Amino acid sequence: MKRMVIATRRSRLALWQAEHIAALLKRSHRELDIELLPLSTRGDELIDQRLDQAGGKGLFIKELEQAMADGRADLAVHSMKDLPAELPPGFVIAAITAREDPRDAFVSLKYRNLGEMQKGNIGTSSLRRAAQVAERHPQLEMRLLRGNVETRLAKLDRGEYDAIILAVAGLVRLGLASRITSRLQPDESLPAPGQGALGIECLESRQDALALLAPLGDPATTLCVQAERAVSRALGGNCSLPLAAYAERRQDLLILRALVASADGKRVLRAQAEGADPLALGEKVAAELRRRGADEILAA
Repeated sequence: MKRMVIATRRSRLALWQAEHIAALLKRSHRELDIELLPLSTRGDELIDQRLDQAGGKGLFIKELEQAMADGRADLAVHSMKDLPAELPPGFVIAAITAREDPRDAFVSLKYRNLGEMQKGNIGTSSLRRAAQVAERHPQLEMRLLRGNVETRLAKLDRGEYDAIILAVAGLVRLGLASRITSRLQPDESLPAPGQGALGIECLESRQDALALLAPLGDPATTLCVQAERAVSRALGGNCSLPLAAYAERRQDLLILRALVASADGKRVLRAQAEGADPLALGEKVAAELRRRGADEILAA
């Protein structure tokens, strides 16, 4: 391949992610001509509605996948947490790159940390984050917050929210780490499957692209994300379900933690296991969540 086109959303964070992958490719393939194809997605346009009510995570990737199917693009770069548990037929994840900090960030101009808030409201678009905050801090009001990172921070700065919760990774990648008031530990807010990791998607039939992209994958991150996504897939997970899954690699084993919650945080189920096979481990943890009553929450 002499030329490669990367489909990407138009947000500054998405463009950073695409440029990051382009830079990684250029390191080993200096002769490769790389272009970005910025696209607007349905998910970016629905700024005042919850994704679970509008159609789910697929709203952020359909236009990018169509560009690959049409031959306008060779690959697309995504935050792994934004990808549905199941990709459409014919598409694959060619590589998952080394993970940034997967934790959630507490951002506020009034409070130093979440535990300090005795009243007030918190902005988030994530049911997962909202449910975990509501479980520990039922006195706080959860409010919908949509838009790109800069838009969300601007709403906080205008006083529309007392605090907001964002992904640490996005703030770090945009050079906005100084806006992080505190980082929530996994025990406080277990991350979403794939949070902090970038995935490169392409057509399964594009063996030329797959060969170029495979070396960009990070083995440890890939195993962890595979385990996390296996939980989501086994539970039929999408953004309508407050679901979290986070794996860590310790020597030759993966330690996987996951939870399923009701939207109001009044019922939270947790499970943990360890193993070497990421897919089997994810299914094992999902089965344990089902044993503890996840199906009741899923059906609610």
